[in-house]
Amino acid sequence: MTIQEKLNSPAMYLITGAIVLFVAGLCVVFMIRAWKAGQAIGMDRKLLRKTITASATFSVLPSTAILLGVIALSGTLGIPLPWLRLSVVGALHYEASVADIAARGAGMNGLNASELTLEAFTSIAFVMTVGIIWGMVLMLTLGKTYCNRITRSNKKTKGGRSFADVAMTAMFVGLISAYLGSYIAQMVQVKGGGLVFTGNILPLVTAGFSALAMAGMNYLAVKKKQGWVENFSIAGSMLIGMTAAVLCGMAVSA
Repeated sequence: MTIQEKLNSPAMYLITGAIVLFVAGLCVVFMIRAWKAGQAIGMDRKLLRKTITASATFSVLPSTAILLGVIALSGTLGIPLPWLRLSVVGALHYEASVADIAARGAGMNGLNASELTLEAFTSIAFVMTVGIIWGMVLMLTLGKTYCNRITRSNKKTKGGRSFADVAMTAMFVGLISAYLGSYIAQMVQVKGGGLVFTGNILPLVTAGFSALAMAGMNYLAVKKKQGWVENFSIAGSMLIGMTAAVLCGMAVSA
């Protein structure tokens, strides 16, 4: 049995399926409780049904990006682990980057299926899990205190934005800057006292086309009042960036 057959074995599907079904069951329980709570405060049933329908519709469309993440990771890690990670507690921008870092730390040249071993897979899964578990741990221990302090200090800034909005934006700007820095480091390296161009420009090309696609969709959603576009922004920018990377890769290798 090959390693890919082991990673996609019935046992892996059984473990993953049981966990996903448990989480899905919790969602149903909370939905029922929310329905009863809405009725208890006198909300109209038609309004409740409309809210459920709208929420379901606008949850399915953005999940396309999550599906793309599962597909991207499944080529190396099999389907069950990415399915579990991105169905329960994983984050799309986190899983792929951390998996790649862990793979390189295990001696692989990135997420390359031909180099994957069971030991490397175990290391990758362990790093992915340990890296993301702290959000839940900190929320259980410090979440209430943090939320109370945010509420007390959540004063509007001059631009009309709250502290939480500014902090979230700063976090994402820092994250994107770190990614771009790593891409530039892959393309240009310092050797022998000078700069050496390695030619690995595909990550920057992908990031650039994805950014342009996201900017265009944001323009349509905000300036042109086409709010429905926002539901496709992440998945659309990913698809455009991936397509650009494939086409550029084909052009370079031709």
